[in-house]
Amino acid sequence: MASVIEVKGLNKEFRDIKAVSNLSFSVPAGQVYGFLGQNGAGKSTTIRMLLTLIKPTSGSIEIFGMDLQKHRKEILRKTGAIIERPDLYKYLTALENLRIFGTMSGVKIPEKKLRDQLAMVGLADRANSKVKTYSQGMKQRLGIATALVHDPELIILDEPTNGLDPQGIADIRNLILHLKKDLGKTLVVSSHLLSEVELIADSMIIIDKGRKLVEGKVNDLFDPSEIVVEVKTINNETAYEKLKTSRLSQFVLSKRNDAVLLKLHREQVPAVMKEMVQMDIGILSFHSKHSLEDYFLSLTTANPHVEAAAN
Repeated sequence: MASVIEVKGLNKEFRDIKAVSNLSFSVPAGQVYGFLGQNGAGKSTTIRMLLTLIKPTSGSIEIFGMDLQKHRKEILRKTGAIIERPDLYKYLTALENLRIFGTMSGVKIPEKKLRDQLAMVGLADRANSKVKTYSQGMKQRLGIATALVHDPELIILDEPTNGLDPQGIADIRNLILHLKKDLGKTLVVSSHLLSEVELIADSMIIIDKGRKLVEGKVNDLFDPSEIVVEVKTINNETAYEKLKTSRLSQFVLSKRNDAVLLKLHREQVPAVMKEMVQMDIGILSFHSKHSLEDYFLSLTTANPHVEAAAN
């Protein structure tokens, strides 16, 4: 499958802070690509580099097979984006906002198409209402409409469900899936909400402190037949070192202060427990946990109880 975005060795430094470190990833065409990480992981910095709002310290970005630095205007004409909350004119109507953004895109857009865009995001009946009367969810949907006004091939959404109630989150989720399935768009969706990424994304990357931790298809990363097991032992440091140099190393995710985390298939649990006993690892408890949540936490270091993930 062709890639819309190819990022290689991307770095961004702000004085003494390394916000993005040797980041590489590929976004397949026609998919929703989840960009997952806890707050401060480097997601927004990376997205700003993709949109040329800030320059990388080093590394390369290709979009639509073109170098971003050399073909900036051509690429951005085919790209729509929202960075955090949409920047709208609150004293103008939704339709007037779309007219302005259409003019800014440099494309003359017929009135019917503008109204069709509002209908697509569920705002047809509020086209002539001022934005200041909108709920936050409605503003988010209008923001997405402004990003789509020039019919881009690539759509980049940075935390599109931030601050929304459950209904607002569901509305944005359904809109994202509509854009992919019915209109064939490629979307990059940044989020710290694991449950939302799992529901909408085909492929994803997890980053932490600007580093890529894992990348792949969502179905492969979150296989329901696999579980995360929290093993508490008499000496976690010793247990971790023994496991990392044993046949069980393939199952080791990371070490917390109070436990070692393993990822394995359910049917492998008895054999793994038996082998740990034979290795003279003093097991205090062996507890399976919610795989999606704990897989994410086991990889990130934003949680004070999580240490660096094993490679």
